[in-house]
Amino acid sequence: MDGRRRAGVLAHVTALPGPGGMGDFGPGTRAFLDFLAEAGQGIWQILPLAPTNTGAGNSPYSGYSAFAWNPLLISPHLLVRDGLLSPQDVRTPPPLAQGRVDFAAQAAWRTALLDAAYDAAWPKLSEDRDFLAFCQEHAGWLEDWAVFAALKRQTQGAPWYQWDTPLRLRHPQAVEAARQRLGFWIQRERFVQYLAARQWRQVLEYAASLGIVVLGDVPIYVSLDSCDVWAHREIFQLDHEGRPIFSAGAPPDYFSATGQMWGNPVYDWERLARTGYEWWVQRLAHERRRVHAIRLDHFRGFCAYWQVPAGEPTAENGVWVPGPGRRLFDTVQAQVPDLWLVAEDLGVITEDVRELMESLGLPGMRVLQFAFGGGAENPYLPHQIPEHAVAYTGTHDNNTVRGWWEHEAGPEARAHVEAYWGRSLQAETVSDALIRLALLSRARWAVVPLQDYLGLGSAARFNTPGMAYGNWAWCAPADACSPRLASRMRELAQLYGRVVEARGA
Repeated sequence: MDGRRRAGVLAHVTALPGPGGMGDFGPGTRAFLDFLAEAGQGIWQILPLAPTNTGAGNSPYSGYSAFAWNPLLISPHLLVRDGLLSPQDVRTPPPLAQGRVDFAAQAAWRTALLDAAYDAAWPKLSEDRDFLAFCQEHAGWLEDWAVFAALKRQTQGAPWYQWDTPLRLRHPQAVEAARQRLGFWIQRERFVQYLAARQWRQVLEYAASLGIVVLGDVPIYVSLDSCDVWAHREIFQLDHEGRPIFSAGAPPDYFSATGQMWGNPVYDWERLARTGYEWWVQRLAHERRRVHAIRLDHFRGFCAYWQVPAGEPTAENGVWVPGPGRRLFDTVQAQVPDLWLVAEDLGVITEDVRELMESLGLPGMRVLQFAFGGGAENPYLPHQIPEHAVAYTGTHDNNTVRGWWEHEAGPEARAHVEAYWGRSLQAETVSDALIRLALLSRARWAVVPLQDYLGLGSAARFNTPGMAYGNWAWCAPADACSPRLASRMRELAQLYGRVVEARGA
């Protein structure tokens, strides 16, 4: 986190309006960055850029890789510009369905276009110096990913733990045979990652030229069905057949009497320590090249995490296990300079987690939807938010402010908001009130979901935790990022001393 007051917007790439039926790395994103600059904003917060599982909810937090880009974010329109597709190829993208992305249709359409782009590039690809340099620079993760993705395609998306035993357990001869058999498709996966990285680099550089910090997101855990687990079984607690011994989760609490079972394998932190936390160093170094700052999801898991024996029906029989703590971050920061980290510290946070954050100098998050309904000591109230923090009206896991007001905030919370604001509020005005409270706070950074600036209700909620399907699909209307909205946002940023001008982040 830098020393200046900034305002920003939370909007995942897929939620941005654009010509492709969903947001991607193309013209719509560039237009959105221009909009942010016009609005005086200095932060664009996104969700993980990982390849998502279209058949299992499309969650960016349950990706197939901690390193690879999501191929669906590649802009077909930029591929037309580059001569890899024709204008006719991109004329009929799948439309939004009632303001929501049709991910299944998008995956089919975009995969076919990427196949066509690869066919066009393939004859000369072995002579493309930029492509070859990319493959060499990223070989540490790219080679495993390319084989994994090609095998995924061959097996119609079957999880790796259902593959034939030699491939499931990565017997060297079986992997080499797959490399020989699937060479054309493995090269295709390298090429797709090259396209995504090249397009995203242009986005990141353009954001920096406008003075906008891109705040990315790193989930602490990876999916069981991921290239990371398949290729690095030794750093996870798995049995000799590759099955998880433990599952990550959360203990029983007020909200869930049986706790939460997340299904992610847990790390073998002792083994990772013996490697100098090599995989985590590489992961955060890679992410630092992709974004300017990083939100660490579920930060408390680095201090201690809830571990549940595999096969348990609920999380009730789990235990707290110490995490790597300061040792991990000292190792990472010694090797990855200029690492701006934000700790996701929402929920019940114990003193040891606070001490770890303070020792590392990490800012936390303060969400205003959690502020009301109690007393003046609530740490989420604007007057309690410290300077070294990021203030939010809500996150991707919250309802919109209007949706919260209409469906979740009880009478006590509503009365508290109105007393704090000093006047009565309605559904049409509450979003503006909480936006102003976030921006006027002492927090150095203040981030507002795009839906709240638009004053939208529950239909625009991005994610409902615990709901497997129907999330992540909201997309902003084509006219959402209007000059009128940019002017209003700039006025607010100016009023609260948060305007950032376009002169470099």
